[in-house]
Amino acid sequence: MKADALRGHLDALLLATLDGRALHGYAIIEALQERSGGALDLPTGTVYPALRRLERAGFVQSSWSTVGGRQRRTYRLTQAGTQTLQAERRAWREFTHAIEGVLTAPAKT
Repeated sequence: MKADALRGHLDALLLATLDGRALHGYAIIEALQERSGGALDLPTGTVYPALRRLERAGFVQSSWSTVGGRQRRTYRLTQAGTQTLQAERRAWREFTHAIEGVLTAPAKT
């Protein structure tokens, strides 16, 4: 999938991946890839800056943990992040409903 197609949706995808669980950065990348059937294979240079931006905005918080014997920064949603994710999901449903209406409705003559 082209990076341009994700523009404007990356934050929502990251928040959704963290919904209900805490993950370290590489696990987030793997979860995105798995949940998208391989369509989303995002580089670390895209994901980590976005996670830092979400943390500065107060939507995620991070802490250091040991995973597989290695120190890793683990991310989790904050309450504000959960609320933002709910709003993003509503907006996505509205958007896809509108686009679906245009793409599937026959033209009226």
